[in-house]
Amino acid sequence: MKSKLQVLIDTMPQIGKLTSIALRPVRRQALVAQESATLDTKTGLVGDHYSGTSGKRQVTIIQAEHLRGVANMLGKSEIDPLLTRRNLVVEGINLLAFKNRQFYIGDTLLEMTGPCEPCSRMEDNFGAGGYNAMRGHGGICARVIKGGDIKIGDAVKLADPAPES
Repeated sequence: MKSKLQVLIDTMPQIGKLTSIALRPVRRQALVAQESATLDTKTGLVGDHYSGTSGKRQVTIIQAEHLRGVANMLGKSEIDPLLTRRNLVVEGINLLAFKNRQFYIGDTLLEMTGPCEPCSRMEDNFGAGGYNAMRGHGGICARVIKGGDIKIGDAVKLADPAPES
């Protein structure tokens, strides 16, 4: 029998939405916005320079809600999501609730592998304080469990919890 806390963890009726897709075709270069992309179980986000280099960081994802918080901390009205160097932006769902869980973006299935910590490039991209503003708001890293095509507007939702043993 599941504990009350486990029931709460397994219950996520919210469904988010994919609002941005970006690829880094070349290392240390600007990200390029896309309307759609392909996720592959071996290489991650097809066309991204990071493809296949780490099974734990095939895709990086950040919440739109965190972008607004970071902008506020930096005294800006908004920040360009491409400057965060994250592949995907979602809204309407708490990514940190995906800890140790699988989730869908459209028909693809991903698994959170850990937080996506900011790098020193945040100072260059956002100015003084950019790195610290992003701390705790950098999103998550994920690996692809079931590949396929994704597009802006796709639903983002928690996969069904594992059955009880």
